[in-house]
Amino acid sequence: MGSLSIWHWLIVLLVVVLIFGTKKLRNMGSDLGGAVKGFKEGMKSEEEAPKQVQQSESNVEGEVKDKNHTQV
Repeated sequence: MGSLSIWHWLIVLLVVVLIFGTKKLRNMGSDLGGAVKGFKEGMKSEEEAPKQVQQSESNVEGEVKDKNHTQV
């Protein structure tokens, strides 16, 4: 049960190519790449959103005339 040599990996690669074909493997690779890219963009946008909220909360303008005044 030793480690696999380069010849073992080449045989496994050859079998995978024979089973799936190069076109299907290429499509799976591009789909996987697109999914990873979308995940990275989603994480990036979620990191930017809280920063924008914090900046907008610090710039509150307004005037308080009388807190204790009640209308009758």
